[in-house]
Amino acid sequence: MKIAGLSALITLTLAAACAPGTATAAPATGPFELRETTVASTLEALRARRVTCRALIEGYLARIHALDQPTRLNAIVTINPGALGDAARLDAEFRRTRTLRQLHCVAVVVKDNYDTKDLQTTAGSLAMKGFAPAGDAFMVARLRAAGAVVLAKSNMAEWAFSPYKTESSIAGITRNPYALDRVPAGSSGGTAAAVAANLAEVGLGTDTGNSIRGPSSHAALVGIRPTIGLTSRAGIIPLFSGNDVGGPMARSVADAAAVLSVVAGRDPGDPVTALAAGRTARDYTRYLDPKALRGARIGVFRRYLDAPTGDPEVKSLAERAISDLAAQGAVIVDPFDLEDYETLTRGLWCGDFAADLDRYLSIHGARAPYHTLAQIVASGLYLPYVADHLRAAIRPPASPEDRRAPCPDVYHDAPKIAFRDALLERMRKAGLDAIVYPTWSNPPRKVGDMDSPAGDNSQILAPQTGFPAITVPMGFTHGSLPAGLTFLGPAFSEPALIGFAYAYEQATRHRRPPAGFDGIGGPARTRTEDQGIH
Repeated sequence: MKIAGLSALITLTLAAACAPGTATAAPATGPFELRETTVASTLEALRARRVTCRALIEGYLARIHALDQPTRLNAIVTINPGALGDAARLDAEFRRTRTLRQLHCVAVVVKDNYDTKDLQTTAGSLAMKGFAPAGDAFMVARLRAAGAVVLAKSNMAEWAFSPYKTESSIAGITRNPYALDRVPAGSSGGTAAAVAANLAEVGLGTDTGNSIRGPSSHAALVGIRPTIGLTSRAGIIPLFSGNDVGGPMARSVADAAAVLSVVAGRDPGDPVTALAAGRTARDYTRYLDPKALRGARIGVFRRYLDAPTGDPEVKSLAERAISDLAAQGAVIVDPFDLEDYETLTRGLWCGDFAADLDRYLSIHGARAPYHTLAQIVASGLYLPYVADHLRAAIRPPASPEDRRAPCPDVYHDAPKIAFRDALLERMRKAGLDAIVYPTWSNPPRKVGDMDSPAGDNSQILAPQTGFPAITVPMGFTHGSLPAGLTFLGPAFSEPALIGFAYAYEQATRHRRPPAGFDGIGGPARTRTEDQGIH
């Protein structure tokens, strides 16, 4: 692909000569802005024939080629060589049927631990280089069926082990688009960086303890960790399967809700999704109510907001966010706490990475380059920072306290049940609809810094209860470093949380794109008009 240059303007408008069978008599006029577009505006532009699917995908590919490696952002591991073919088929379908699918031509970047039938799946490890699954992960298949185009696979912390950075032996270090000397957190940092920099429209991440919400907070995005059981884990390389969950990362609550509407639902390949029967909304965008906060009782989890090592500017943003919630009609319960928090949260983490990964590899049989974690450890094909994690996972535990495994899922593990019940009872007594707190108490660290206070507040409340949590931009610290506000509620309360998050987002409008990533890709032209992309 030949790129005209960062200063070029590429206008995504439909060529005057339209193919036979198009849906309307004449195309609408005017440019379509690729940067910061939404799912709704993309679908409307396609419907009005202001743009073709092929032109949209070419625009995103142009941005990836011009901005990902040249800036050293390094969010993308591999580009889907079939993306333009997929786009052409979607254009032909629209000409024939005059109907758009639910996510027709929405460009998605997928974290590199989701199975993709046409792209390698590595979990960030050289040990998995070239591994081509026979089929898609359930969530990826749902997206394709809805008309989304899998544009690329995104970088991740190797084997998803780090919440603090996104670095892999397959692709190296991903940087934060808001400050290229900073990290995008981990492990879904590649998805966060790509969506924030408008290299894709939306993305998929996974979250074991932090990995959707932390990167989303660090990149001024909306990230949803769904209730465990709302989305399927089938076809996702596991970290600790009892805590793992996949979900959307997007630039707006509306876009995250649109993606969740497609990927949520029961999957026979993942038994825990049986819990979602009768609890899954067909369309989560129905809950995008700008007045949703009126009368809602919101508890402030002061334990996280007042963290002694927290950054004063993050705390100031959180205090302002609480005032903004009250201004929108919320009843603020401040402080809210769980008195036995320290006792109840002791020993909650439970998992067996080796057993979970070996099970995943066995499903793929001869296609998998290795068949056990022990073989991968022996290969040496991984970065030093994950070596101790990998070796510890195959080493017999020194004592029962050394590793609680095998583990029941979050709904059958006694310590987690006790923690969840206590939190629910405390929320009930306070009459709460949701809890809020800063997603991280500190701004993104500099690349290479593993010593300054991290500030990750995401590891306990949602992962150890199975509850859903949504992070939304709440502003910027130190000039350009994003911070996020988390809304957490009981199991399957996504409709309410989406409403609260949307009302806060619409009232505050904190999202802004990163500087330095606006030179190409919009306005943009179709292939027939633009001579800069071939």
